[in-house]
Amino acid sequence: MKMTSAQAAKLLRQLNEELRAVQIREENSRSFLASVGEDPESVRPEYDYAASQQSQTEIEAKIRKVKHALNVFNSTQEIPGFDMTIDEMLIYLPQLSRRCAVLSGMRDVLPKVRENSAYSRGSSIIDYRYANYDIEQVGRDYNTFADELSRAQTALDLVNNTVELEIEL
Repeated sequence: MKMTSAQAAKLLRQLNEELRAVQIREENSRSFLASVGEDPESVRPEYDYAASQQSQTEIEAKIRKVKHALNVFNSTQEIPGFDMTIDEMLIYLPQLSRRCAVLSGMRDVLPKVRENSAYSRGSSIIDYRYANYDIEQVGRDYNTFADELSRAQTALDLVNNTVELEIEL
C-alpha cells in the first residue's frame, strides 16, 4: 500500500494503540478473583490465550513492517534543496534549534552589565560583565540560522506530506 510518511506515522500510532488495547484486555482477563463459596464460572471473564497471543503477534509484525519501511524511506529519500536525506535532516533540525537557542541568548545581552556578586556585598569594588563578541553580528547570525531552520522544517514537512512510500502489510 502506498502512503506518505505522515500517513505511515499515523498508522504506526494506531497500531501501537491497538497493541496496547489488546495487551490491557489480556491483562484484565487472564486472571480473576472469586470469593470462597462463589461459583468461579459465574465471574470468569472471557479469555482466549491463543487468540490474544496471535492478535499481538500480528499487530507487532505490522508495526515492524511500518517502522522498517519508514526507516528505509528516511535513509534514502533526499530533501530537495538540502543535499541530505530525511534521517540526516532529523539530526540537522535539533542542531539548528540548539544553535538558535544559544544565539538567541547571546543576542539579548547588553554589551556591559553590572554584576551583582554575593561575595562583594561589603566591598566597594564594582564588577562588570562585558560581552566578548559583536552582539549585532550574533543577531544577524541568529536570523540566518532561524531562517535556515524554518526552511528545513518546511522542506521536511513537504516531503513527509507529499512523497509516498510503499508498505507491504
